[in-house]
Amino acid sequence: MKVILTEKITKLGNIGDTVEVKTGYARNYLLPNNKAMRFTKENVALFEAKKAELVARHEKAKADAESKFDVVKNAKLHMIRQAGDTGQLYGSVSSRDIAVALKDIAGVNIGSAQVMLGSPIKSVGVFDTKIALHPDVIVDVKVYVAQSQDEIDALVAGKKLTFGTKKVTEEETTEEVAEKKEEKSEKPATESESKEEIAE
Repeated sequence: MKVILTEKITKLGNIGDTVEVKTGYARNYLLPNNKAMRFTKENVALFEAKKAELVARHEKAKADAESKFDVVKNAKLHMIRQAGDTGQLYGSVSSRDIAVALKDIAGVNIGSAQVMLGSPIKSVGVFDTKIALHPDVIVDVKVYVAQSQDEIDALVAGKKLTFGTKKVTEEETTEEVAEKKEEKSEKPATESESKEEIAE
């Protein structure tokens, strides 16, 4: 479907751009949220008449997002979760969890779609993500996940958390530890190991 964007959409276009999008995306998201209008001769004329108002609204939203930048940047996103002996969480931390935490901690109301997390967090550790307060205002934040506030304080201080015989730091999450363990188990047996197996 061809639409005219009435606000800037990341990876899609700026205000006034005419773009082709999937019909479902237009009908379910862009049109109902007034982020775009169908491309018709009448709507082109309507957009031109409203363009100054839309640009002003965009700039106001951007200024509002910029005013929250430091608050979000300094928000202590500390997530306390239950985890197993290896540091794997019982469950996960999702974009929605981070959005809720940001509202509770910093009073900033955002949608989960504005949390650019990618896949959910499934282990204890320190994780980098971004918060898109506005298409032009994106904040880098760190999310600390541990089983207690003491463990979170240790991660914030750059200390290591021990799980079994392994230690987890900001640089190495438990997922990376698990991957290394898998790689080790996939290595071929040594010559001495092979001889032992033959002898048995």
